[in-house]
Amino acid sequence: MRKTTIFLLLLILTTGLQAQRTQFRGTNRDGRYEETGLLTSWPENGPAKILTVEGIGVGFSSAVIDHQQNIYVTGMKDRVDHLTCITPLGTIKWQVPCGDSWGKSFPDTRSTPTIDGNRIYVTSGQGRLTCFNLSDGKAIWSREVDQDFGCTWHKWGVSESPLIWNNLVISTPAGEQTTVIALDKMTGKTVWSTPSVGGIRTYASPVLKTIHGKELILAVTTEFITAVNPSSGEVLWSYRHWVKDREVNDDGGHIFPNSPVVVGDEIFITRGYDYPAMMLKVAPDHRSVSEKWISNVLDNHHHGVIVHEGYIYGSNWLNNGKGRWVCLDWATGEVQWDEDWKNKGPIIFADGLLYLMEERTGNVALVKPDPTEFRMISTFKLEGGTGPFWAHPAIYDGKLYLRHGDVLMVYDIKKK
Repeated sequence: MRKTTIFLLLLILTTGLQAQRTQFRGTNRDGRYEETGLLTSWPENGPAKILTVEGIGVGFSSAVIDHQQNIYVTGMKDRVDHLTCITPLGTIKWQVPCGDSWGKSFPDTRSTPTIDGNRIYVTSGQGRLTCFNLSDGKAIWSREVDQDFGCTWHKWGVSESPLIWNNLVISTPAGEQTTVIALDKMTGKTVWSTPSVGGIRTYASPVLKTIHGKELILAVTTEFITAVNPSSGEVLWSYRHWVKDREVNDDGGHIFPNSPVVVGDEIFITRGYDYPAMMLKVAPDHRSVSEKWISNVLDNHHHGVIVHEGYIYGSNWLNNGKGRWVCLDWATGEVQWDEDWKNKGPIIFADGLLYLMEERTGNVALVKPDPTEFRMISTFKLEGGTGPFWAHPAIYDGKLYLRHGDVLMVYDIKKK
């Protein structure tokens, strides 16, 4: 083989490694996983379980996978958040501390790590943002983001997963000083920080979306959703989503746990606790948004929603221990169905089907997205672990990753 050919192959492989990125709720943070060739139904007891990994620490974060099929997950041990690397065979390769856990209500680890090339980024429950080497878990740099930027916490601390854009890592230590900040992803040095748009840190992770041909960072506080130019940190618009007159539950407007969902120039936001969900439309000049419709039905708790072929699927909040499954028309907000199945819970999408996991007893379901009815295909019950079933499922390379407390379980869902 000629030297030039070898060089080109190495360049392609290196470029692929640097470009590789896995993060919370899939490539685009929208719960849609780009997998194909998956099972269209499951056996009575569920798909084959191929791994059970214990000792990861308690938490609600999801697993992410690197290009060598190593698994990364966070968990709390002795009030310290830890990042664990697990080999494809299920053995723990390394486990390192990544900052103090949230010390008050629900301290379990929430932040899902973000992989970017040969580095992995994670935020602790008290706002320490750390960049680790993917291969050995050594810390490359660390910043006490929430302390450095004057963040004000709500009652459950920090849950966000770091967002990567080009050479930047984005965080939202919202408070009186700033709302969104960008650090150099290689060094941790501050590149820009926005002025405060109002409100304090909440629980949703920022997302990067292209609207009217322009890339925007969409971030939320307890009171506002804002759009930021990622290259400069300029705030393009802010919209006050919290209006006291709409609040039924005392915390309804302040518990914002779901990242904004975007289709075209429209943004869907939903927050649970009897506070109405709403559809916003972005102006062509990127300088404002308008409210298109609101829904008092799909007030999603902290489980995410899925948009598929013009419809929104997810669970709503009736109270902290109960919710139903709902389908809305994206264009109008009209309710297509409102179904009682077990309880509310996380939802993701892959290969044409919805994956549901209800939060109380861990029933997992495969559902056909259909605006005319709730179409259950298969179901099984997750066994192992403790606490609520809050961790969002993930799918990589034909495998379904389900986390419950201190235990990670992996299922083979690839067609044979």
